[in-house]
Order: sequence, then C-alpha cells, then structure tokens
Amino acid sequence: MSDLSKNDIERASFAFSIYDFEGNGKIDAYNVGDILRALNSNPTLATIEKLGGTKKKGEKQLTLEEFLPIYSQCKKDKDQGCYEDFLECLKLYDKAENGLMLGAELTHTLLALGEKLEDNEVAEVTKDCMDPEDDDGMIPYACFLQRLCNKPVTAPAAAPAPAAES
Repeated sequence: MSDLSKNDIERASFAFSIYDFEGNGKIDAYNVGDILRALNSNPTLATIEKLGGTKKKGEKQLTLEEFLPIYSQCKKDKDQGCYEDFLECLKLYDKAENGLMLGAELTHTLLALGEKLEDNEVAEVTKDCMDPEDDDGMIPYACFLQRLCNKPVTAPAAAPAPAAES
C-alpha cells in the first residue's frame, strides 16, 4: 500500500464507500471490477479474479484495508488496454483509412473478440456511444471509443466560413 499516494488512497476510499451498500465498512468482492474501473483502471476479468474479485455476489467481503493492495496492484498492472490501444485495433477495420468502419463489424467485434459482451450489453454500448450509421453502414470509430473511454469527443474541424463580400 505504501506505493499509493495520499490522493490515490482518498480516491480509493471514496469509490469504496460508494460500494459499501450496507455502511459496514465492507464491499462485496463481486464489485471489485466496478470500483477499479471507477478509479480509471481497465482490468480484464481475469485480472479482477486474480486480484480477489468474485464472479458471484455474496461469496466474499472486503474491507478498505484489503482493497487498497488490490487497487495498488491493478495500478501497476500493464495488462490493460487504453484508448490508444483500442484505437489501433479498430484501425484494422478501417479499409479506406478515413476514420470509418462498418457499424456491423464493430458490433461483431464486441460480441466475438476478447472479453466478449452479451447482446444486451452491446445494444446498450452502441446506443450510448455510437453515432448513427451513414448510408453505407459506416461509423466514426474514434468518436465511439472516446465516448466509451469517457474521453472528450473532439469534433472534426469545421470548414472555414466564406469571407463576407463588401
């Protein structure tokens, strides 16, 4: 725990308190992944389980003192993706190299690759984060990822306004 800064400990304590639903100073280990993600980590399901998270509710309770080393280890873990990593992966589907990919390919990717999502999870993510498909079924994947990773969406540069005639 000594490698966590005072700010890290405060943030972890706050996130922990949100998931302390009974107010008894303990959280269900089932929620470890959610807390770590709330702390801007992106652990895999395997990492969460390795660190002490559980797949079922009610199997194990953790105190803050037990959670802090988990958070510390997760912060050190390099086996997490970030926005830039995910962007590079989606570029593989950008055949025209114009920032667009088929919306259907994105949906398929979320359903079939890596830590697969369920149909209802994909529907929720695409509803919340994906722009409408254009006439060719294409979507701007960087905007999707920015929303998904909670990054500010940067709008494309606007065309300069025509000069006013005098």
